[in-house]
Amino acid sequence: MIRINIVTIFPEFFAAPLEASIPGRAARAGLVEYHVIDLRDYTHDRHRTVDDSPYGGGAGMVMKPEPFFEAMDDLRPAGPIVLLSARGPRFRHDDAVRLSLESEVTLLCGHYKDVDQRVADHLATEEISIGDFVVSGGEIGALTVADAVVRLLPGALGDHESASGDSFYEGETVSAPSYTRPAEYRGMRVPEVLRSGDHRRIEEWRRAESERLTRKRREG
Repeated sequence: MIRINIVTIFPEFFAAPLEASIPGRAARAGLVEYHVIDLRDYTHDRHRTVDDSPYGGGAGMVMKPEPFFEAMDDLRPAGPIVLLSARGPRFRHDDAVRLSLESEVTLLCGHYKDVDQRVADHLATEEISIGDFVVSGGEIGALTVADAVVRLLPGALGDHESASGDSFYEGETVSAPSYTRPAEYRGMRVPEVLRSGDHRRIEEWRRAESERLTRKRREG
C-alpha cells in the first residue's frame, strides 16, 4: 500500500475526486491511503495567514515557509516530498512509475503567485510541473500526479492491459485511436480493419497509427 499526503490550503478540493473512479476504488481496496493536510492548521495568528508580500516588491503574494516546514515536522514523511511548481521538470509517465513504487509520497500545493524558495531548496526533494502553463494552484497538479500514480498500483485497474495500452506506457509514444459500437454513426465509419477479426492486421494498424500520431504530436 502507498500513502499519499497532500498539503494544501484547500482540503475540500480533494474530497470528491479522491472518492470517485479509480482513486476511490483503490482506496476502498486498501491499495492507497490519502492524507489531506490543511496548511492553515500550521499557522499561528487568528487569521490563519499563509502568505505575505514578496521581498523586493512586486505584484502578488508569496506563501510563507513556516507552515510548510512545521507541517513536515509534524508529519515526518518517508519518501519523496514533491512541490508542484511551474519551475519543475515536466511530469512524465516515468515519474508516475517511479513514485508508484514508493511507500509514501507527499505533495505540496502552492497557491497565490509563488512559494517561498526555501521550501523548494530545503524541504522538497523535487519539483514537478504538469505543463508549460499556469493554473490557480498546485491542487490541480497534485490531483493529476496522485491519479497517475494510483492507477499504476497493482490491482487498481481491472487488468494490466488497461494500463499497458495507454499513451506513454512505453516511451514517448501515444496510443492508437479507439472505437466502439455502433460501426457507423452519422456517416462516420469505424475503420474496416478493426472489424475484420484479423488480429495481425489490427495490431499492425494500431502500431502504424501510434507511430503516425506520435510523429504528428512531436511536429506540432
